[in-house]
Formats: sequence, C-alpha cells, structure tokens
Amino acid sequence: MSRTTRLLRSAQFPAVLLLAAAGIGLLLANLPTHDAVAGILGAHLAVPGTGLDLSVSHWVSDGLLALFFFVVALELQFELTRGDLSSVRAAIQPAIAAAGGILVPIAVYLLIAGASTGSAAGTASGWPVPTATDIAFALGVLAVFGRGLPSAVRAFLLALAILDDIVGIVFIAVLFAHGLNLGLLAVGLVAVAAFAVLSRLLRGRRSPVIAVLMVLVGLVAWGFVSASGVHATIAGVMLGLVMAPRAAGPTRHALEPWVNGLVLPLFAFAAAFVVIPRVPVGALSPAFFGILVALPVGKLVGIAAFGAVAQRIRPRGTPPAIRFPDLLATGALGGIGFTVSLLLANLAFASDAGVRDQAILAVLLGSVMALLLAAVLVSWRARAHRAAGDAADDEVDEDDVEEAWDER
Repeated sequence: MSRTTRLLRSAQFPAVLLLAAAGIGLLLANLPTHDAVAGILGAHLAVPGTGLDLSVSHWVSDGLLALFFFVVALELQFELTRGDLSSVRAAIQPAIAAAGGILVPIAVYLLIAGASTGSAAGTASGWPVPTATDIAFALGVLAVFGRGLPSAVRAFLLALAILDDIVGIVFIAVLFAHGLNLGLLAVGLVAVAAFAVLSRLLRGRRSPVIAVLMVLVGLVAWGFVSASGVHATIAGVMLGLVMAPRAAGPTRHALEPWVNGLVLPLFAFAAAFVVIPRVPVGALSPAFFGILVALPVGKLVGIAAFGAVAQRIRPRGTPPAIRFPDLLATGALGGIGFTVSLLLANLAFASDAGVRDQAILAVLLGSVMALLLAAVLVSWRARAHRAAGDAADDEVDEDDVEEAWDER
C-alpha cells in the first residue's frame, strides 16, 4: 500500500484535507479570483443524447457526491447487518443519543430562526441543516486528540454518526424531492435491482466484465433517479444498500481513498465558495445564527442529555455505560456537521442565494467551533483515562481498525 493511499485511509489526513479545501474555496470567493472561479463552477457540461446538462458545481454536488453516499451506504449496510447496529440491544444507547442530537438542534434552530419570514420562503425550512454529523471530521479529531480513550467511546460515536447519516439521507430523500416522476423513478429502481443481481455474480473470471456492467447500470440508475425529481445522491445510497455484502467490503476499501482525496475536497471547495456578506452582524439572517448555535451547542446538549438518559435505562446485556464527561466530548464531536450539513444548507435555501450563502458560512463557523470545543474535551477525557489507567488495554489503534476493515 502506498504512503498516499494509507494517508487517505487514515482518520486524520482526510479531515485536514477537507478543512483546507473549504478554506481555499472561501478564500478564493472573497479575492479578485472570484469571477474566474465562479465562471468555472458555473460552466455547463452536457452529456450528449441524455438530456443531462449540469453546471460543474452541480456535477460535483449531484454526481461526485453520489459516490460518497454510495460508500456511506456500504458502511451502513455492514453496521445494520453485522456491526454495532445489528441488534436492538446494541443500537438502543446510540439511537437515543442520536435522537437528542437531532431533536435539540432542531428545537434550537427553530427557536432562533423559525419565526422569520424575511427571505423568499422564510428561514424555518433550514431546520434539517444542524442535524448532521461529519464522521470523517469527528473521527479525525478523535484520532488526533483521543489517544487513551476506551474503544467503547469510539464505537459509540461511530454508531451515533451512522444513525445521523440515516436521518440525513431520509431528510434528503423526503424533504427535497421535487416534481416527482414515478415512471422515471421506477426505471431507476429497476436499474438498482439489476445492480444488486450483478453484484452477486461478481466472482471468478467474469468479474471484470460484470464490474464494468455494474458501473454502467449504476450510472443508469443515477441518471433516472436524478431525472425523477429525487435528489441524485439517493441513487448512491440505494446502490450501496443493495450491493452483495461479499462485494461491499472490498468495494468500499477501493473507493475510500478516491472519496477522501478527491470527491469530498472538491465538494467542500465548491460548497464553501461563498462571498462573506459585508453587512452588520445584526443584518445577518436568523438562519445564520440558528445554525451557528444549533451545531456546536444544540448537538452537545442533545447528545449528552439524551445519552445520559440512555445510560440510566439501558437493559442488561448492552455495551458498557459511557461516562457523562465522555458523553460531553462525544456531543461536541457530533456538532461537526460539515459535509452533509453543507449539502442540506444548499438544498434548504436553494431558492434564496443570499440566505443559502449565510447558512453555508454558519455551517463552516459552527463546525469549526464544535471542532475546537471537541479537541479540548476529547483531550481532557483522554488524559483522564490515561491517568486512571483504564484505557491501557482498550485503546483503539488506527492500524488495527484498518486491518479489521480488510478482514470484513
């Protein structure tokens, strides 16, 4: 394995790459380079004979990002069938904490921005934005600052973030489908079913041919699902969930460096390419303040409070209890919304570019605030566990994690 590939599969480097890409996008949007870069992102690229004609920015958010959701769905499939969420007993604690990490940020956002009608469609529609957790960032912070934390804390965070992903996918599929065409969607679903069948034939000397057919069928599924009015990323989710488990692990392993090193940085760059509004703080949209508070504060409070309740009512035979200070650290990590929150901000305020840009800025600022708070809390808890000596035999090593995934 090359050093570059190893870096792109690590927990730390992809998070740094994402943050750098977003920073560069924000910087170039506010320098004299704005018009040139905006021209590139706004340029349309059509696929002859298909009716597909999207801007470069939309090819990234609707096309490349579907590959990210495909990889996410492969992980979801494993966790729901054989991993930490494969039974009610295993899932109950992170599920309750995840519920708090969704409901409380929504309540905080609506309290701040729910009554506003200043934009084209008001700002209440932005309530899904602060509900997401960026697992790449969260695990990156955990890997950098969490040496000494018991593996149970990482497993709890991973399960919670996966449940957040499920809710985010549902939001995208249900809330942001427009002009639904059931005929086109049916064709897309047939293509998804064909993809599932082909993935189960992926063996022996026929594998290269079948793999090529799967790519072609996957592209057909993406095209028809996108044309049906359902957001294009949902095609990636469906394809990942129906893939044969035997083929899912190697596929995720092969795609992970490309998603971490190319897809997500490009999306972060394009999504963060917004002009910082030159207006007084008081003139900013309520959506800005709602997201800015709901991500770092709402997530922390919701996850910690609901997580504490989950620990008290957990049935026998469930994983060991997570201490409340560790729940606070996990809640802060959950406030790093980034990738999915950026997508939700784009979708929620698609009809109002001004509010959309402010919402994106709030996602970036709120996620950075949560990241810094998480770094402090995770470092504190890691030192406490090292001092107590209760993590010596239970600490997660990144090489062990990578080897474990290879064995899947």
